[in-house]
Amino acid sequence: MLTITDGLIDPDALRRELFDPGAGAYCGFEGWVRNRNDGHDVLRLEYEAYRPVALQEGEKILGEAQQRFPHLHANCVHRVGMLDIGDCAVWVGVSSAHRDEAFQACRFIIDAVKVR
Repeated sequence: MLTITDGLIDPDALRRELFDPGAGAYCGFEGWVRNRNDGHDVLRLEYEAYRPVALQEGEKILGEAQQRFPHLHANCVHRVGMLDIGDCAVWVGVSSAHRDEAFQACRFIIDAVKVR
């Protein structure tokens, strides 16, 4: 499930939601707001999204991940609004039977979210 929120992202709570007794692996990614980008100081970031389209595209991405990596549970949360340095802007979590597919699926999801 992809979620868009204007609230804080709680990675620990999100990770617990992915627990599956059949999963032997969990892989997560947190994207934080950093203080420099392309040699320039950053004070904060503001993210905007047209929610209906973003949610639809996010579900497509997670569906593609499910097709590539069949025994997978995955979630993604992206924040919108004004974010300060150090804030978590995006979180991806994946649980699966094996570590290799967990790593690959997590990478696939965050890479797809960044370009779409």
